[in-house]
Amino acid sequence: MSEGKKTQFVTAGRNKKWTQGVVNPPVQRASTIVFNSVAEKHHATANRANKTLFYGRRGTTTHFALQDAMVELEGGAGCALYPCGAAAITNAILSFVSTGDHILMVDTCYEPTRDFCNIMLKKLGVETTYYDPMIGAGIRDLIQPNTKVLFTESPGSITMEVQDIPTLSSIAHEHGIIVMLDNTWAAGVNFDPFKHGVDISIQAATKYIVGHSDVMLGTAVASAPYWDQLREQSYLMGQCVSPDDAYLAMRGIRTLGVRLQQHQASSLKVAQWLANHPMVEEVRHPGLPSCPGHEFFNRDFTGGNGLFSFVLKQSAPKATTALLDGMSHFSMGYSWGGFESLILANEPSSFDALRTVAHPHFSGTLIRLHIGLEDTDDLIADLAEGLDRYQAALEQNA
Repeated sequence: MSEGKKTQFVTAGRNKKWTQGVVNPPVQRASTIVFNSVAEKHHATANRANKTLFYGRRGTTTHFALQDAMVELEGGAGCALYPCGAAAITNAILSFVSTGDHILMVDTCYEPTRDFCNIMLKKLGVETTYYDPMIGAGIRDLIQPNTKVLFTESPGSITMEVQDIPTLSSIAHEHGIIVMLDNTWAAGVNFDPFKHGVDISIQAATKYIVGHSDVMLGTAVASAPYWDQLREQSYLMGQCVSPDDAYLAMRGIRTLGVRLQQHQASSLKVAQWLANHPMVEEVRHPGLPSCPGHEFFNRDFTGGNGLFSFVLKQSAPKATTALLDGMSHFSMGYSWGGFESLILANEPSSFDALRTVAHPHFSGTLIRLHIGLEDTDDLIADLAEGLDRYQAALEQNA
């Protein structure tokens, strides 16, 4: 990260209009906004979409500060806030599709995104075609006359494929298609979405923006041509967030840079150790050549984080249970992006439901790790003991 970006983490969203003379924007809780005159009410009504106090669901100064901060960090023209990352994804898509439309969805998307496409969009008469994350220029062959959205996620959930976003975006724009990106892995700062052709950058701010595993929050930052529609359609669908959660996200931004640097350094050290372990078949870390799309990571990203996967040489659920149940520093949990280390396992058969065109065909169990802020040597020792338990269980059941 450049020195300018580090400074931005400290200053983003701290307009004196929002901070009111203190370091952090105060938490302003409100449902009703009261007006002292008809003229004042008319002014608020006319400017309700432009960070003016109008009604609680439109936001308070706490929300306005966070929205400013996200635009300063990611770029774009405006930021919509949602109660979780899944809400940000689903409402962004719903804001731009109608019955009879078609979208292209990356096959390595977040599992709730797939469920939304298969259940909700199907019910609304919107067709979804899944595509291989490594398709590149081949995406052209999947575009239909009614394709409205190209949805990307890079790196991909669980299997970590890094997409060629500039190529995908360029082709999509030739056909007037909106490009959306789940930019959570990069936390909106290690991949510049608008520089690489994205129109709407979406995050589960629950993860690295908040950074402490105590808030559910989603964001969607849009470029100018799409901001008004995203904002108004999301408002119509009732999207809003707690000012207390917005405040905690702002506080998380202040340490985002140093946290990401530590997560990245620690995860690379652990990934390199795993790559040399005799029980490991491959490591899926975007910073290592063994990860699909590593060349795009080197070209387009400015840094990494703590989330990656590795694949064991075989699938043995009882042995995997022995590995997982005895961990000291890794906990099992479905989120990531906090200060703590996490571990989850996916058996090869699980990808039969998670993939339709890009099945990874692993013969061994995939283990997803989030490397937190603990001492790296402690984490490696924990994994070493876990893999020893795994091997012992294999031998016992042989």
